[in-house]
Amino acid sequence: MGYRGLFFLLIFSFSGLSGFLAENEEAAGLVMNYYKDTCPQAEEIIKEQVKLLYKRHKNTAFSWLRNIFHDCFVESCDASLLLDSTRRVLSEKETDRSFGMRNFRYIETIKEALERECPGVVSCSDILVLSARDGIVSVGGPYIPLKTGRRDGRKSRADILEQYLPDHNESMNVVLERFANIGIDTPGVVALLGAHSVGRTHCVKLVHRLYPEVDPALNPDHVEHMLHKCPDAIPDPKAVQYVRNDRGTPMKLDNNYYRNILDNKGLLIVDHQLATDKRTKPYVKKMAKSQDYFFNEFSRAITILSENNPLTGTQGEVRKQCNLANKNQ
Repeated sequence: MGYRGLFFLLIFSFSGLSGFLAENEEAAGLVMNYYKDTCPQAEEIIKEQVKLLYKRHKNTAFSWLRNIFHDCFVESCDASLLLDSTRRVLSEKETDRSFGMRNFRYIETIKEALERECPGVVSCSDILVLSARDGIVSVGGPYIPLKTGRRDGRKSRADILEQYLPDHNESMNVVLERFANIGIDTPGVVALLGAHSVGRTHCVKLVHRLYPEVDPALNPDHVEHMLHKCPDAIPDPKAVQYVRNDRGTPMKLDNNYYRNILDNKGLLIVDHQLATDKRTKPYVKKMAKSQDYFFNEFSRAITILSENNPLTGTQGEVRKQCNLANKNQ
């Protein structure tokens, strides 16, 4: 083989190799401790920030838990939820389905702490997932080892949100189907809805069960409390009118939720359906009896949710600010 032939062979080999590497980088999956070399303190910084924020603002833990559901459920776990609206595009967090979501500014607090340690390294989507993991621990839930290595998307998905996200008033058929679309089975659905064990529900979301007539499925002892908390048939969405999801242990993620919904004290239609539908009721009963079983299924479902179609390798970007896509793309 002459010099020219050898030259072309080398060029072809290197171009093939670079193509192979690029393909595999793009297809690279999530791994445990992704930042061990590039930002060894990343997960510890997130954990400390979550603890600090929870100490100052207890409701941040509920926000982190709701964030992972609203972001990862809609096509990809890529922090699209965190993007602000632009002149052309409405953000996911400003849609009706994101009603009551808050504390997005504290995600920026966590991001700023990471940027001081390792500028431009840790993605907002990994911050969103790991803050949920650590928020779950803050409210007494299990520690769930989660993989990292996600990259951030560049566009909001507000226009397709309704196609993916199940609503609290939808039939159990629709709820189970939406979860199944991302690989979460029936016990996983029952476990994830156990997140309703903590936090509160605004009266806007539940007055249809009280007015003009009280839903006969509701426990009469609980109705009195609900009417006291939600005295208006058309509540002001900006008013602080809400009912605690679990009056017994409102700040603790536990299996008390399942005992409540079996006693007809679920606030939302989906809570009631979970306790009465023949497909889900056996798992509700099992979780009401065993917190270990609830935690095991909850951990499994959160893991599947956190790994839903992430951007990895060379896909997406690492945002400098979590509410804005980078300008240089």
